Amino acid sequence: MKKIYAFESKCLGCGLCEVYCKTAHSKSKNIIKAHKQEDITSAIVIEEILQPPEVVSYFALQCRHCASPKCVKACISGAMYKDEKGIVRNDKERCVGCLSCVLVCPFGAVKKSGDKKAVSKCDLCVDYGQPLCIENCPNDAIKLLNEDEAEALK
Repeated sequence: MKKIYAFESKCLGCGLCEVYCKTAHSKSKNIIKAHKQEDITSAIVIEEILQPPEVVSYFALQCRHCASPKCVKACISGAMYKDEKGIVRNDKERCVGCLSCVLVCPFGAVKKSGDKKAVSKCDLCVDYGQPLCIENCPNDAIKLLNEDEAEALK
């Protein structure tokens, strides 16, 4: 299965991945309305790292769609599941907001959503064919790769 890999050496910290993630998961699918009128939590977050001597780096943090996901095992309602393609998904209708998945994710990639009714995590933009964070990254810092392809690029 292909996964999203972030390459911090290429990340500009612009946040466009967050913008397009929010828009993709909004009701309106309108970039302005999604940010001004809807309470959407981005499933990808840009983190800033300060490295000596005063060099700032950025990287994108998102779900790794683990082979044996701890979030799925911890989910008490069965809302968190792995689909037939290996994508770790969350059924927001079944989610009870217990946040067990947030506590056990070793990457910090599962977050409490803005509406506080469910959690937010990357679903690889299954409704779009390709993750919009990748499609709209201006510096090619996020890629959808299998493990061998990712190792070759490191």
